[in-house]
Amino acid sequence: MQRNTVQRQIIIDTLKNSNYHPNIEEIYTEIHKMHPSISKATIYRNLRQLTGSGAIRRVSLPDGLERYDGIATPHHHFRCKSCGSVLDVDLEYSEAINDIVRQKHGFQVDEHDIVFMGLCNKCIKQQHSRS
Repeated sequence: MQRNTVQRQIIIDTLKNSNYHPNIEEIYTEIHKMHPSISKATIYRNLRQLTGSGAIRRVSLPDGLERYDGIATPHHHFRCKSCGSVLDVDLEYSEAINDIVRQKHGFQVDEHDIVFMGLCNKCIKQQHSRS
């Protein structure tokens, strides 16, 4: 078990206090405001370690972007096609999907990520106000 260093705790706190799912650059920018001595390399290394230990989640999006989430428990996400925001979806995470894929295809499924895509409420409102 890895020890929780000050830098790791700063990263965890930054993610838990974020209302979106930032990418590495956004995490660095946010942390750098309050802790300019923490290097980008330190953030990269600690993000790898924290995702590896399960303390945080990496959200891999279909377009190759990687975002990070302070909520470590399995859950689903929504990505807005217009503004690019990534939001949590309040929907029960189902282990049964793993079993269905396992039975149908014979794969060993350990976990899954589902990312819904469309327009967020903010972008829907903006489109309606333009019409």
